[in-house]
Amino acid sequence: MRPHLRRSNQTCPAANLRTVEATPANRYHRPHRDLSVGAHTMPGKTTKPSAKSAGKTIAKKAAKKVLKKVAKKTSAKTSKPRKAPAESQPEKTATPRLLSGGNPQIAKAYGDAPVQAYIAAMPGWKSAIGRQIDTLVERAVPEVYKAVKWNSPLYGIEGEGWFLSLHTFTNYVKVAFFRGASLDPMPPGESRTPHTRYLDVREHEPIDEAQFIAWVKQARKLPGEKM
Repeated sequence: MRPHLRRSNQTCPAANLRTVEATPANRYHRPHRDLSVGAHTMPGKTTKPSAKSAGKTIAKKAAKKVLKKVAKKTSAKTSKPRKAPAESQPEKTATPRLLSGGNPQIAKAYGDAPVQAYIAAMPGWKSAIGRQIDTLVERAVPEVYKAVKWNSPLYGIEGEGWFLSLHTFTNYVKVAFFRGASLDPMPPGESRTPHTRYLDVREHEPIDEAQFIAWVKQARKLPGEKM
């Protein structure tokens, strides 16, 4: 029989070392987490920023640059002195069109203004004749009422009708007395209508102002033509 051997309480240091190395827990030992770096990082390694955080950073930088540019432009605009507004220029009126014989085309209107526009548009020497006739009519009848109809100036008494008109032709200015047949003496030019008489004023034939004024004063007392 084998002698009974008692177990000793003391173990061999080498045996203890082998026992420790052979334990499965020590063989598959995992290193401790470094909480100072991050929950999922190994010791000695640094974290890399994610794509989202990198995009946000780039967007913020771009926004700051845009804000700086806008601020510079705004400060530059406010620093420049504003130009004084330009003075308004008077509108240029269009020159009336000249119809057959050089007669100005003037829109239908009442008063002195359209008559003056007609006279100003009469070509060449005819404008001076028109101005002379207008002045003589005003001298004879200070209360005369004026208008332009059918591209011809009309003279009359408001509410009573018209007694005179003028029209531009190629070689003369024609003055029409609507009751010319009743004037004394009658104006020389005949008309298709029995009551109307004409006076043709040419370039080198001066107007007899005294006779013209006498005709206008007589015409003013006669019944006016309704147009």
